[in-house]
Parts: sequence; C-alpha cells; structure tokens
Amino acid sequence: MTTAVVTTEAPQEQVAARPAQGSRRPPRVNRPVGGAGASVLLWGYAALALVPLLLMVSNSFRTNADLITDPLGLPAPPTTASYVEAWTTGNFATYFGNSLLVTVGAVAISTAVATMAAYALARGRSRIFRWLEALFLSGLMLPIHLAILPIFYLFDGLGLIDSRLGLMLMYAASGIPFSIFVLTTFFRQLPEELEEAAALDGASSWQTFWRIMVPLVRPALATVAVFRFVPIWNDFLFPLVLLRSEDKYTLPVGLTSFFGENATNYSAVFAGLVITTVPLIVLFLVATKQIVAGLTAGMAK
Repeated sequence: MTTAVVTTEAPQEQVAARPAQGSRRPPRVNRPVGGAGASVLLWGYAALALVPLLLMVSNSFRTNADLITDPLGLPAPPTTASYVEAWTTGNFATYFGNSLLVTVGAVAISTAVATMAAYALARGRSRIFRWLEALFLSGLMLPIHLAILPIFYLFDGLGLIDSRLGLMLMYAASGIPFSIFVLTTFFRQLPEELEEAAALDGASSWQTFWRIMVPLVRPALATVAVFRFVPIWNDFLFPLVLLRSEDKYTLPVGLTSFFGENATNYSAVFAGLVITTVPLIVLFLVATKQIVAGLTAGMAK
C-alpha cells in the first residue's frame, strides 16, 4: 500500500511577509507634532524668547558707563561690581527677605487651606458641596487686580495697610480658588478603597488624610505651589498700593529705588533683575519632575 504525501506550500509573498521567529519589530520613532516645520518654528520662538534674558544677564556684567555708550554690546571685560552694588546699595537684601517671607507664607497658607477644602469637596456627596465648589471656582472668573480698590478700603478698615502680614493674607486668599480647582480633580482620581482600608486598620480621618491622601497628590501640590509662587514673587501692584514703609517693600517695588530723578544706575538694575530671577529658575529646576507629573496626571489611560 502506498501513502500519498501532500505537501502544501504557502505563496512566496506570504512567506516573505511573515516575520522570522525571534525577530522584533523596529521601534516606533516619535515624531514631533505638526512635523518638522512646526518643530523649527517652536525652536525659533524659544530662541527669540531667550534674547531678553541673555541681554539681561550680559548687561549685568557691564558698567553703567558702558551701558549708556553701547546698550547692546558685550561685557569687555566682565565685572561683578554691579552685583555688589545692587546688593549693598539701599535695602536690597531687605527687599529680598520681604519677598521671600510674603511669597513663601502666602503659598504655604493657601496650599494648606486649599488641600483640606479640596479633599472635603472631592469626597462630599451632599449638594451643598457642589454649591461650595462652584462658589470657590467663581473666584477664577475675574482677576484679583480688578478688586484693588475694595481691597484697599478693606485693609484700611482692618488696619492692615503697610503690613506684610496683610499682604501675605491677601495673596493667600487670592490663590485658594486656583488651588482648589487643581487639587479637587486629583483627589477625585484617588480610589475610595484606600480610605476604607485605612479605616479598617484603625486610622482616623485625619490620619488617613495626612498620611495617605496628601502624599499621593504631591505632584499636584508642587504644581499649585509653583504656579502660585511665580505671580506673587513678580507682583508689583499690590505691594505698591498696600505698603508704605520702604523697609517693607518687596523686590519688584524695591527695584524702583535704582531709578533716580536725574540718573539711573542701569547696571545695578540688571544685576538686581538677575538676582530676582535666580530663585524662580532654581524653583523650576527643582520641581520640574513634580510639575510635569502634576500637569500630565490623568491624561494616559
């Protein structure tokens, strides 16, 4: 008896298209959104935006005479005399300390209050919590600077004019709506099973909040802190209106002391601007990872 052996061969095209065993697909190359043209435009815009910063740093290492004769020249040779003059002339060190005190205090107060309020609003089931959230978020509708006149009369009645504490409280109150807006979203993304497990282990509501929930929203806290630190540090209007004594001025107002009626010390101005900018750069470098995590949380499924 003979047995017929039937051999089937796949078409040559299918065999060629079939990947070899053990081989891997080439990694997918991430291309910039919008193509190469958009990438070139963005890099060009970034370079253009750096020009004022580079001019500020370059002019801070020049003398006042060189700046008057050639405003766009390069420091030849560079000198640090303007930094020494800016720090020692007048009350610049006092201005720096005032800005640090007011900014850090306002950010700490607003972040602490907003964290507790956001957690309550995120876990509240009653309709009143929705009304309260809408009330807080209504503070985002109008800029706080539009209320400068009512704030001035309110502070005048409370005796908080020319007070760093009053300025700190005003900044803290103005930052609560934005902080609640960001933190409420983060708290709602956390599973409630974590709180149930903590309750079974005997943790109180306060312990669950501080030891479990707050550490989980650290990226959001860093994002809120940085986004509140920058506008408070750079604000000029409220310190100008609410402060009277020169020894209580913050940096933006204190820098105006370098502008005289008959002459202006431009080299000291640029050096003071560089000193003012350094804390912001350090803050962004330290908190970049947390900021990116806070801004991109919830985007990936």
